Amino acid sequence: MSDLHTATENVLIDERVRGFPPGNPPLALAAIGKQGWKPYDGRMALPLISLDRQAFTHNVELMMTYVKSHGADIAPHAKTPMSTALAEALLAAGAWGTTVADIRQAAVLLKAGQRRLILANEIGGAAAARRLAALLGHYPAAELHIFVDSTALAEALRSAWQERVDLPPLGLLVEFGAGRAGARGVAAAEAILEAILAAETPAFRLTGIAAYEGAAATADAEETMRRIDALMAVTSDFLPKLRARIGDERSLLVTAGGSVFFDLVIARLSAAVAADPACRLVLRSGAIFFHDHGIYERGLAGLDARGGFRIGGETVSAAGFRPALRVWAEVLSRPEPRLAICGMGMRDVAMDQGLPRPLALYRNGARLADLESAEVFRLNDQHAFVALADGSDVAVGDVIECGISHPCTCLDRHAILYGLDPDHSVTAAYLTSFG
Repeated sequence: MSDLHTATENVLIDERVRGFPPGNPPLALAAIGKQGWKPYDGRMALPLISLDRQAFTHNVELMMTYVKSHGADIAPHAKTPMSTALAEALLAAGAWGTTVADIRQAAVLLKAGQRRLILANEIGGAAAARRLAALLGHYPAAELHIFVDSTALAEALRSAWQERVDLPPLGLLVEFGAGRAGARGVAAAEAILEAILAAETPAFRLTGIAAYEGAAATADAEETMRRIDALMAVTSDFLPKLRARIGDERSLLVTAGGSVFFDLVIARLSAAVAADPACRLVLRSGAIFFHDHGIYERGLAGLDARGGFRIGGETVSAAGFRPALRVWAEVLSRPEPRLAICGMGMRDVAMDQGLPRPLALYRNGARLADLESAEVFRLNDQHAFVALADGSDVAVGDVIECGISHPCTCLDRHAILYGLDPDHSVTAAYLTSFG
């Protein structure tokens, strides 16, 4: 166990963190899972967010099996939980590395002991390049690959690395894009490639190609497929051109793949990567390990509709992934017969890709009923407005368990993610690092 891991486990937690019981003496993070707390028994402060540990483990095993069956690798995106403990769990389960979205996230993972990262984003210009260099100067064993979609960024990084002799090698990935950043065609990518190759040193090298297909999605399913196909085609076609330019010996990465269209990445890029013995295909899916009751539930239904989830040559259902996250809130008011107001608002739960979904009702420390007919229809800062069926048995003080939509914009509201066992007892606590 590293010194940093030990220090994290010994961090004292108190009432400043959601969920921690008011009046309880401060506890070390590692001790929280030994208290026998439950989100619905009246002791914990609500609202809070929880992780179904069994569902998470199941999702990890299922996704790792899928990736390995296609001869690919995965560097899960850490921006979803920003939990070093969960990132380490994914590495232990077979992840090739970890993905981050910015320099600060890279700093968090490097400080936690991780050494192989994909920085799946452009970072800015010369000042950002110097900040990245200042960070990596402290981690000589780091292996970091960064997206580049302009000659300006290539030059900024070259200048920063040229100024220092103490930096680890930096891998540069030419990014193709649609709907967000990334080169918008072969000519732009070739200009970036030439700028990188003209400046190469042993510590500053081209290491592959990158893309993100999720940003190509639109409200029109057919248009989304056309845009993703086009992005994957230009990425795939560029690989042999890049290989011809640099020779056969260098190891390369081709990386793409979020948590909704990763099957299309596998289908469109695998052949090109397989034709290059020194190339590795790396997915970056992150939210898939948490799943949800909203955007990813819908996304995986679409994946099933196109028969995309295949393991060992056979199509299986992506419905095997289980939503692992819940937000728990108390009923504060029943001002109208068909209305309950809960203590959970925009400060506590995501709403950008759909509102939370009531799942179950708890009273006096026990599960009372499913809440399939209830619906959250509006959020204020601190309140959720829940529409109820006629005669619904929901009372002030009851606890409602809710599924969420979009883990990435829900977890960042919480300093701690409480890990639950199958009877919903807290058996672990994961510190997040959203800054």
